[in-house]
Amino acid sequence: MTAFVKPARYSDGEWQARVQLAACYRMFARLGWAELIYNHLSLRVPGEDDAFLINPFGLHYSEVTASNLVKVDVRGNILGHSDWPINPAGFTFHGAIHQRVPDAHCVMHVHTTPTMAVCCLEEGLSWSNFYAAQLWGQVAYHDFEGITVHLDEGERILASAGGKKVLLLRNHGPVVMGATLAQTFNLMWLVQRACEVQLATMSMGRARPIPVPVMEGCVRDSLNFNPKFGAGEDVFAAMQRLIDRDDPGYRA
Repeated sequence: MTAFVKPARYSDGEWQARVQLAACYRMFARLGWAELIYNHLSLRVPGEDDAFLINPFGLHYSEVTASNLVKVDVRGNILGHSDWPINPAGFTFHGAIHQRVPDAHCVMHVHTTPTMAVCCLEEGLSWSNFYAAQLWGQVAYHDFEGITVHLDEGERILASAGGKKVLLLRNHGPVVMGATLAQTFNLMWLVQRACEVQLATMSMGRARPIPVPVMEGCVRDSLNFNPKFGAGEDVFAAMQRLIDRDDPGYRA
């Protein structure tokens, strides 16, 4: 693998965060979760609670690198130099979440077909499959208000989330927030897979619901968030190895 040198302008902590987030953008591209130049994944800068990293608006996820990620403060001001702007629709709720939710170090938003389709259903997510069961008690909803470019909606999105890790924007798409990049990636994976299976089930007939006590047990037993099994870090590391093998340019 080509060796990439850390630019002197970044601290070790910020550079590591940049490398990890850039890798995640390439993972999303590999999984087919990109949306042209739209949607956004953000990550707090270690040691700087009022600053986070987000994708340059105008680049495809496969073009995002550690050094071209944009550093912004929670008010939307770009910190340092950037050749690219940020997506106003991304900042609206990413900034509000990073500013007001202490343990939301990472925030992800996608428009994949399965997740958007479920967000468009009146009943939302169906508690009827293996993946959804692991999300029991962690899902909230926010009514559609149009394109998220108005800052005051950020406060309403926070209120709708109510401390839940997964917020389904009705008629729009999911917002997932977590304490680490790896945890948030795993949450998004569960949301995506739950929605994929739900749509497949609906095409065949009526879904069989899972009893609440069983879902509560699934939440307790989920390996995705169990520190004994890496708490998602092992999954992220495995995906990063694939990216390093096939697409290591994200480290630049």
